[in-house]
Amino acid sequence: QVQLVESGGGLVQAGGSLRLSCAASGSIAAINAMGWYRQAPGKQRELVASFTRDDNTNYADSLKGRFTITRDNVKKVVFVQMNSLKPEDTAVYYCQASDGMFAYWGQGTQVTVSS
Repeated sequence: QVQLVESGGGLVQAGGSLRLSCAASGSIAAINAMGWYRQAPGKQRELVASFTRDDNTNYADSLKGRFTITRDNVKKVVFVQMNSLKPEDTAVYYCQASDGMFAYWGQGTQVTVSS
């Protein structure tokens, strides 16, 4: 099984930046995709950014240009750099990993952007 631990969330002023990190452990050899999702209160969970199995990147259209996903593919650590943060970015941010059979989720890290 794969375990995912997110870090880097917190409270930030509008216009500021945060970098979230997600470290995978356990049966990590087969992980071939990792990414970030978020869920705001009363909203559906939505894609933030991800690396796909074929090594392309996906971004939410509204976030492209502000958020950047990077990774260390050997250590299975994925980051998302979040710039120019807005109050509407406030959400719980979840890390996801896939091994082709299963999707694994972290417990989430809270990001709160104050206006």
